[in-house]
Amino acid sequence: MTNQIAQPTLSTDPAAEYRKLPAVDALLREAALTWMITQYGQEAVTAAIRDALDDARRAIASGEPAPLESEWSALIDARLSIAFQPSIRPVINATGVIIHTNLGRAPLSKAARAAVDAMSRGYSNLEYELDAGRRGSRHDHARELLRRLSGAEDAMVVNNNAAAVYFVLTAFCQEREVLISRGQLVEIGGGFRIPDVLRQSGAKLVEVGATNRTHLRDFRAAITPETRAIMRVHSSNFRQIGFVTQPELADLVTLAHGVEREKDDRVLTIDDLGSGVFLDATAYGLAPEPTVQQSVAAGADLVTFSGDKLLGGPQAGLIVGSAELIERLQRHPMARAIRVGKMTLAALEATLQAYRRGRATEEIPVWRMISAPVDVLRERVDRWLDALRAAGNDGQAIPGESAIGGGSLPGETLPTWLLALGVNAPDAVAERLRSADTPIICRIQQERLLFDPRTVLPEQEETLLRVLSELI
Repeated sequence: MTNQIAQPTLSTDPAAEYRKLPAVDALLREAALTWMITQYGQEAVTAAIRDALDDARRAIASGEPAPLESEWSALIDARLSIAFQPSIRPVINATGVIIHTNLGRAPLSKAARAAVDAMSRGYSNLEYELDAGRRGSRHDHARELLRRLSGAEDAMVVNNNAAAVYFVLTAFCQEREVLISRGQLVEIGGGFRIPDVLRQSGAKLVEVGATNRTHLRDFRAAITPETRAIMRVHSSNFRQIGFVTQPELADLVTLAHGVEREKDDRVLTIDDLGSGVFLDATAYGLAPEPTVQQSVAAGADLVTFSGDKLLGGPQAGLIVGSAELIERLQRHPMARAIRVGKMTLAALEATLQAYRRGRATEEIPVWRMISAPVDVLRERVDRWLDALRAAGNDGQAIPGESAIGGGSLPGETLPTWLLALGVNAPDAVAERLRSADTPIICRIQQERLLFDPRTVLPEQEETLLRVLSELI
């Protein structure tokens, strides 16, 4: 005999169903809701009850029965769980895009996470000199590491690279001319355009050369008594090919420093690297990317770059260069508005220490992903397939490509292996994966879901496979 699950009996009388709805006070007295009140507070529980009752009334008006008495606790609990879920949540990035701007860019290293945890637990010497027992400066933290790694005289940390560029221009170039090649008037994500930044900072943009070709002579001809800086902006998110040329940074430095001026009014060379990198990208099969060390060695007065892209640390804007100019920046009124907090500094120092020890590719997730051997990625996909088949699912291992992303190394990809799952209605399944307790973000191609192990952290594998086994 087949077991039958009892179903609520549809009433032909909506009024009868409305009468089954409990009162708010009656539900609040239920023992099952006591722990909810303790956890979420009576006001939140009351609001969840009222919302659940409103939903039930709408359902009855559509011809559906009232919820069973035993269902109310679960209905209210579900509402509260959703209401108190944080809006920013950890996700599993299975897209293969290493520096995924929409997914928070660079994941932090284990050491950086530990440093953040330690700083969050109590007080710190953020602005206190332990040796002297007196007030100190937050600018001292990470300064020495950045000096060692870059070769610069001094360094400063602000909240992101866009702020760093704006800050430098505001501090030194207000009402003065800044020369930039037309081929470098870039726009990055969110409509952030270099010409707009220049105008907002109070600097006067002077476009030099042509879109595809700018020569040193173009800069030389553009210099006037009102010129305050020559700026190079690295094309982090696009690449020009074909009949193109740009002057070398060292030549721009020589030109700028050759202009006879008073020391405080000399023509500066500002180099915005965008992403910024300390390692040689060509060693990992990627196109050449100018390093911070190269910009400093070329003589740039100030170099700006990001902390959370190819550097692999927290969101930050890093400024390295002339000690005299950095000191002026630290004393500028805007410095307080764009300074970073103790947890950012702690994560940044821990990240920089990995570079200092020569352990970046082992400890920093971004570089561990970039340097991951293809055969190791294939082994991970095969292991995923074995686990899925054991759970009654199937898939394929197919070759593919991972992207660097994040406005870094445009067009550059790395060979990888992908887990490919053929499913009905892939868009609907991808939506279900995004709705999991730990959302999974993947790619869809040719009616298949694709999962790239390069960007799935090892500690996330168990969760990934569990969710796939349950939902696919």
